[in-house]
Amino acid sequence: MAEIRKHIVFSGRVQGVGFRYTAKYLAQSLGVTGWVKNDRDGTVTMEVQGREALINKLLVGLNNNRFISIEWVDEKEIPLEEERGFSVR
Repeated sequence: MAEIRKHIVFSGRVQGVGFRYTAKYLAQSLGVTGWVKNDRDGTVTMEVQGREALINKLLVGLNNNRFISIEWVDEKEIPLEEERGFSVR
């Protein structure tokens, strides 16, 4: 299966609830790469790369966290990048 890369912006209760570190843990456990960071406007931005099914599992895992409340997601597919892991910025 081919890899894809997505740029995703999350809004809702996504800051101060462990979102970034939950994303990092899930990404590492699934073997996808990328990064996640808090934005000044209260949203969280993530770029994630891997097989689409694994990226979808990551998103489901974030939605199943009882502290995180994702109200809106804006995502688009972007070009692949060369990277080795998943980081919190």
